[in-house]
This record gives sequence, structure tokens and C-alpha cells, in this order.
Amino acid sequence: MPSFVSGYCDHASLTSSFVSSRVAVVTDSTASLPARLAERFNIITVPMQLKIGSELIDEAYVPTDRLLQAMDAQIPITTQPPAPDAFFWAYQDAWARGAETIVSVHVTPKLSPATDAAKAAAAKSRVPVFIVDSHSSGMTLGFAALAAARIVQTGGNVQHARSVAEQRGRDASVLIYVNTLHYLRQAGRVSAAAKLFGDALSVKPLLTVVNGEVEPFDKVVGRERALGKLVDKAVALAYGRNVDLAVEHFAAEKEGHELLQMLQKRIPHARDVVLTQVSAAIGANVGPGALAVTVSPF
Repeated sequence: MPSFVSGYCDHASLTSSFVSSRVAVVTDSTASLPARLAERFNIITVPMQLKIGSELIDEAYVPTDRLLQAMDAQIPITTQPPAPDAFFWAYQDAWARGAETIVSVHVTPKLSPATDAAKAAAAKSRVPVFIVDSHSSGMTLGFAALAAARIVQTGGNVQHARSVAEQRGRDASVLIYVNTLHYLRQAGRVSAAAKLFGDALSVKPLLTVVNGEVEPFDKVVGRERALGKLVDKAVALAYGRNVDLAVEHFAAEKEGHELLQMLQKRIPHARDVVLTQVSAAIGANVGPGALAVTVSPF
């Protein structure tokens, strides 16, 4: 059984030494990358913002306990793109470190205007910035950014890094379990079809992201059956393919670890395996207890 380091299954395939590059990789915090993994691949992560009541704060400074307390107290919470010029200064930092070009991989515009902020910053950047839409968020975005960083660290050029990130974003699938649709509805993050799902406590909606929108793909009575269906669907998506695999959770690490163990037994050929808590910006939208599985073919 491979060992985990900060939520990352450290396979021999990732032990190649760092190769200096003139290409930098930037992403936003909805990628939900474990910090040590982002550091290992020199990925610059720009934090989204949360507005909790009247206070606007970078999500990096919002502990999970504080977010849960605010949600429990029904304090209004909204997510916003990074602070003005945050992307610009990230690009400046990359340039100062020697970057001549930048691949900037982001949450789909249908879920957040972060890409618009990145484009505005790119127009002012000292070096060319290539913006990539991941078509989703979470580890779909995370694996796309990691794929670009891998290309960079093995000496690949910006065109190759960009195209690989775009392909990974398009090909990945995410399967989502939530205890309730309340938070997604409140944030306006579900499609019209998903809004029709009832709120009976025993009925658990299973969701996915299609063309940047959160869509239902099934509903199951009971949590255990719902997670079993989630695993079955992930196994079908991974069958006969080379894949990276992630389990994401919000305030449900034990449940996430159990889900990951179920998946590893049935998808033993997965190359990179990540267990991570989603960013606070995503957590505010999905609610406590949410779990997701990302299957990312390569």
C-alpha cells in the first residue's frame, strides 16, 4: 500500500528531479491542491475570497472551524474571485523568478469569474500568460495544473504544457455526493434539473459537472447506497484507462479516507492518488459532509 504525504500518494513515477524551466504554472485555490504537492511542483496558487457576513477575506485565512460555525449560524457566505491584482502580482512573482511565459489554469468561468480576473491581469503582465479553462474546479483543475507542471519540470515548452492542461481538464470527470442541496441552491451553483431534486433526508443526490454546470446523474435512498453508486460510477469511468484519482471532502476526512480505500481496492491501477479537503470557497458551496471523486485520464 503506497504511503500518503499531506494527502498525496507518493508514487515512484513522481520522483524525477527538478528541471529548471522558463515556464511558470499558476492556478487558483479552488484547485484544492495539498500545499506540499503544489510546492513540490512549483505551482503558484492564488487564493479565492470569501465574504462572511460583512468581512471579505482571502480563503487561505479562513479555518474550517470558522467556516462551519458561520454556516451553522446561517451567516451569509459568498465566494468571490481573488483580490484585485492578486493574479497580477502572482505573474510578477513568476517573472521575478525567471519565468518567460506562464500557463495559468483556472476554475471554469461558469462557476466563478476568477478567469476574468486572470485575463485582466494577463493583459498587464510583463510576460505572456496563457489562460486555460479547466471546465470544472477541485481536483479536475488540480490535476490539470499538475499535468502542466510535470511537462514544465521535464523540460517541455509552454505550448505542450498548455495543451496537456486543456486536455486533462476536458477529459476528467467529477462525481459529487452532498448531504443536502441547500448550500448549492443557495449559492446558485446547480442547474435547473438539479433544483428539482427533493430535500427528503433519505434521498441523496449524486451530482457531476457538465460543461461547467453542476448536474444530477442519479439519486439514491441512503448514504451507503449513494456512496456505493459513486464508487461504481468511478470504476466504470476508470475501466481500461490510465487515470489519476482524487477523493475530496469538506469537513469529512474520515469518510473521505474510507471512500478512498474503497476506490483503491477497485481501481488498483490508478497512478497518482490524492486525498484532500476542498478549498473553503468550494466548501461553502457544497456544505459539510460533502464528498467527491475525480477521475482524470492521462
